[in-house]
Parts: sequence; C-alpha cells; structure tokens
Amino acid sequence: MSADWYILIEEDIRDTKHLQAIEFRLHHWKLAAAHRVKGDEARIAAVAEDAALHYLPTTLTRYAKPGDRPARHAFLAQDGSWVVLVGLRGHQCHIRVSTARLMHVHEEKETPPKTLKEMLRGAWEGPPPPEQPWSPPAEDEDRRESVPRSGEDRTGGEGRI
Repeated sequence: MSADWYILIEEDIRDTKHLQAIEFRLHHWKLAAAHRVKGDEARIAAVAEDAALHYLPTTLTRYAKPGDRPARHAFLAQDGSWVVLVGLRGHQCHIRVSTARLMHVHEEKETPPKTLKEMLRGAWEGPPPPEQPWSPPAEDEDRRESVPRSGEDRTGGEGRI
C-alpha cells in the first residue's frame, strides 16, 4: 500500500426511536468524510487541526446562514485525534477528527447468477452449510492447522460436511 494518510471526520448522529410511547435518543458515530493528505507528520497533524477548527457538521449546515460562526470546543486527545463540540442556534453536534493510513482495500465481488440446473440442485440438496465466523489465529502451529478459517474447505473437496 502507499504511504498516503487520510483525515477521517466522524459525526455523532442521533436517531430517535419510539417504543411503547417512550422516546429513545440513540447516538452513533458515522464516517462523514475521508480526505487523502500527502506530506510529513507535521503537515498531517496541521490538516487534522484545521479540519477540527473549521469543519461544519452536516446536521448543523441546515441552520447556518452566510457569515455565521458556530461555537466550538475542540479537545486534542492523547492519541492525536480531535473531539469537537460544535453549536449553532441552540443545536449541538459532536465530531471526531483523526488521522489514519489506508492499509487494505478489498473491492466488492458478486457471485454470478445461478443457472437453472444449479437452482434445481440447490433445491434438492438444501442450503449450503453456513460460513464459519472469523476467529483470531491460535498461538501454536498445531492448533492453527486444525481450525478451518472462514471460506476454507476442509471436507476433502466434496463441499459438504
């Protein structure tokens, strides 16, 4: 992979759910933006700081008018990420700005559509066994070879257990 770094901006999104006349306000972080940045560590830290001091969350943009300057409390965490409280016209939002290096990319791959023969065979034989969930690799070599990983076929090539 390349040595390009990214500035990740996450927004605290609130979902309101109603259950039996009770209102639940659920919060979760959503990745709002990922901007590629080239340069050394000082430049990357400066761009992250600039994003923390100037980024306006999408939930507050609907209340903003030209020339508005929202209230902002920016906190720098020990790991180098920024947590920012932004307020405008009585509405508040939290954002988190961090730096990250892209380490892996895997594109989506869809299986081709089944033929009529494969559909009939699947109806006759039943559904395939479910994929094994991911688990961390074991410490010793003996255990590592005996545990099948997700997607591996340890049935002797027949495809059935």
